[in-house]
Amino acid sequence: MPGRAILAVPVSIAVKGWAVYFTDRGIEELIERRGAEQVSLEWLGDRLQTFLDSHPEFATAIDRLATWLARADDEDD
Repeated sequence: MPGRAILAVPVSIAVKGWAVYFTDRGIEELIERRGAEQVSLEWLGDRLQTFLDSHPEFATAIDRLATWLARADDEDD
């Protein structure tokens, strides 16, 4: 449209020599800021629930992540 600026978002960025896709930036930030910390799964569950209370539109994604984490050690059928 005339008169409107177009914002270009990079497909990937370089982090410590690795190409990181735009969607991985939050994961990379988590690793950088808190990677040395140890937390319980109960703490993680509480944090996810707090996030969902503020952002219910992410309920499906958070449910899938939580289910995947809960079943990570299950044998594949």
